[in-house]
Amino acid sequence: MDATTGNSFIAKGYGATGSLIGGKTLQPMDIERTKPQRDEVLIEVLYCGVCHSDIHQVNNDWKNTIYPCVPGHEVIGRIIEIGPEVTNHKTGDIVGVGCMVDSCHHCKPCTSGEEQYCQGPHGATMTYNGYLKPAEGFNTFGGYSTHLVAKEHFVLSIPPSLDIKAAAPILCAGITTYSPLKKAGVKLGTKVGIAGIGGLGHMAVMLAKAMGASVTAITTKEEKREAARALGADDVLISGDDDAMKERELTFDFILITIPYAFDVNPYVKLLNVHGSLVTVGLLGPYKEETDNNEVAMKNRSIGGSLIGGVAETQEVLNFCAANNVLPHVELIDMEDINDAFDKIKDEEVRFRYIIDMQSLK
Repeated sequence: MDATTGNSFIAKGYGATGSLIGGKTLQPMDIERTKPQRDEVLIEVLYCGVCHSDIHQVNNDWKNTIYPCVPGHEVIGRIIEIGPEVTNHKTGDIVGVGCMVDSCHHCKPCTSGEEQYCQGPHGATMTYNGYLKPAEGFNTFGGYSTHLVAKEHFVLSIPPSLDIKAAAPILCAGITTYSPLKKAGVKLGTKVGIAGIGGLGHMAVMLAKAMGASVTAITTKEEKREAARALGADDVLISGDDDAMKERELTFDFILITIPYAFDVNPYVKLLNVHGSLVTVGLLGPYKEETDNNEVAMKNRSIGGSLIGGVAETQEVLNFCAANNVLPHVELIDMEDINDAFDKIKDEEVRFRYIIDMQSLK
């Protein structure tokens, strides 16, 4: 921390003052943080995952970005100060913060443990880029920084058996894929397809296998076959192989699609068995082609979407990963390498998640 003034202090961070499209880059910047209030904790950030959402948000792909934008919502750190009403954590604890740092706490989703769907005036308070429903003049800064302040309710305990150098992606990629797999009732014998074998998809393969499912990795790239097998996939399906796709029609009980850009969902619908369901995560926008409801209705198939998970469920997936030896595959980088990392993610040259060693920022 740099010099403090009153109830605030200056932390170091990396962020963007505008879209990176056109040659701009993330740059070092100072961030004003508020000291922890009643039920808040101050976290020294140790490691922060790099999510594809960080790139979307920085580039204003969702048309809601507030600048300056300091990304980072896969945070592992150490508590160094607590507010007077904090009861479940203490200084020195190794903890995590995912995509949210607050919510209204009173609406039905919040009281049901689904804070990500907060129906308060502004929705959940996201770890960066402010409220889920943006409000003029309000912003939050994420984990690409030396320090982070969060409400205790949104701070997760990191099981001691998890390697903190690799665990950060569980807080976004892990919960984003675990939640729909769990809600679909995936268990021993369930036939599951995971489409898109990147940051989200590689976690989905490992989680579905740990749940007992028969897992097929579905990818556009033949070169990912070996990597998918190494993750535990029982089979690999190349989506560009029309004959192979035809052979797998009416096969899967559940398909989780982690492709982060607009794609044609219809070929995947045909892979579902009667009463099968499909959930898309990672894509916040329309499919590339209109959905053929004939293919949906004639086999009583279901198509849905999902957004991260609540606090309790995020703690659940951390514990599940610890109990089942599931750990993200990561590559550690220094903060100064973040712009190169963004480029490699866009070019699909990383397997499967970059982690920033935040000591490099200090």
